[in-house]
Amino acid sequence: MTQTHLITGAGSGIGLAIARRLADRGDRLILVGRSRTRADELAALLPGAEGVAADLRHPDSLADALAATALPDTIDTVIHGAGIVELGPVAQLRPSAWIDQLTVNLVAAAELTRLTLPAVRAARGQVLFVNSGAGLTAHPDWSAYAASKHGLKALADALRGEEASHGVRVTTVYPGRTATPMQEEVHRQEGRAYDPAAFIDPESVATTVLAALDLPRDALVPDVSVRPGPR
Repeated sequence: MTQTHLITGAGSGIGLAIARRLADRGDRLILVGRSRTRADELAALLPGAEGVAADLRHPDSLADALAATALPDTIDTVIHGAGIVELGPVAQLRPSAWIDQLTVNLVAAAELTRLTLPAVRAARGQVLFVNSGAGLTAHPDWSAYAASKHGLKALADALRGEEASHGVRVTTVYPGRTATPMQEEVHRQEGRAYDPAAFIDPESVATTVLAALDLPRDALVPDVSVRPGPR
């Protein structure tokens, strides 16, 4: 049966790998872009996909953005794949670095979840958060990003308990370092050469995500970590 998925971060990396896999099996995709132009670009990536213009940098605007869109009454899955990163020691990070990462990585995810929950409840669907290994352990120079991802874990854990009575499943996936444009940006910030072959393929994370989504209704994967395998 065809399902409907609303996805953020579908323009590249893990989000794009997930979106392609779901499109290949004929599911309906609603892809969130920060502007009308970007939303249209995302929709053009995959046949039959629809673009929604909603800027995660401004969570207060999301309600109006979704209200202006003819979203379906039922949404089987909301997949939170978008994220930004800015590294630096606590002694040097400016407030903007904290605010930007907490806003996009956490607050926007909470607000988008709140706004789509009625449709997810109607489908007895699932909310899936693509988190990070930084959502479990914070390393030097990763404080702000890790704080946003630790917060995302807390959001998912609370939501899982709150929505169980509505038949909504909540899953968090914690990928280790994955060969994505974000990882390339991390290496740039770290001042290191980037070799994508040294990291997890986004397709491997997408395989994990689809396994969690396709699990029979009698079971739930609440949390799953994906780590680089032996080389």
